[in-house]
Amino acid sequence: MKKWFAVMGDPIEHSKSPAMHNVWFREMSIDATYIPVHVSSESLESAVAGLKTLGASGWNVTIPHKTAIIPYLDELDELAEKMGAVNTVVRTKEGTLKGYNTDGVGFVRSLEDAVGKSHKDKPVLLIGAGGAARGIAFAMQQQGYKNLTIANRTVANAQAIVDEMGTGQAISLTEAEATLADFCILVQMTSAGLATGNFSMPFSLDRLTKGAIVADIVYNPLMTPFLQAAEEKGATIVTGLGMFVHQGAIAFEYWLGKSPNTNSMIAQLKVQLGGY
Repeated sequence: MKKWFAVMGDPIEHSKSPAMHNVWFREMSIDATYIPVHVSSESLESAVAGLKTLGASGWNVTIPHKTAIIPYLDELDELAEKMGAVNTVVRTKEGTLKGYNTDGVGFVRSLEDAVGKSHKDKPVLLIGAGGAARGIAFAMQQQGYKNLTIANRTVANAQAIVDEMGTGQAISLTEAEATLADFCILVQMTSAGLATGNFSMPFSLDRLTKGAIVADIVYNPLMTPFLQAAEEKGATIVTGLGMFVHQGAIAFEYWLGKSPNTNSMIAQLKVQLGGY
């Protein structure tokens, strides 16, 4: 019987997940399909019930449902529980629904794809304290990164994540700017990278060390204003495209027990997004 998967969100028209997963199905000769499903907040509960009733083998969850979907699931993976957010749902052999979050680990994989695994003892600056920052902080801690600092406009929000992790430190954006030379890895997770709206750098990169590794979690545009500024300072750049592809690949692995070709997909999407 043909398997089918979906991504639910509001809006959903922009999602590149259906194209990505359907290419992987074709490449791996898997009899499956993946569709976008527009789900409003008001219809989330009925949508989850509908996907289950109609036999979906699993689905991805995007804005604004990553936290709201949790009460409608039967079980959470440990990392998803810590993060308080789900982006992947697996229908188990028993027919129950288990929630995972692949965003943070997807970021770590993309970072290590780009720069290797030899930086786990280096000081890391995470910029922002929203849901994405929370997920990446927990995932980096889980994957062995030992020296994490979270900078945010509201320091209390950063401190709350640090308290939950039981390690690291929280600082203001002003402190981050003043001590920028102390950090080897920077991860930009504020709205400064968004493709729409007015760009607003969280702080100046004047003190950035040449050769620092600078990542942004936004993949469209590939070169966000933050990454452009970092590149001008001689930084090693990691775009958000790898995180997007790897989080999808991890979901694919949870659903089907097989690993898709991430390198080929990153290359294909880079061309589509006007990369180089």
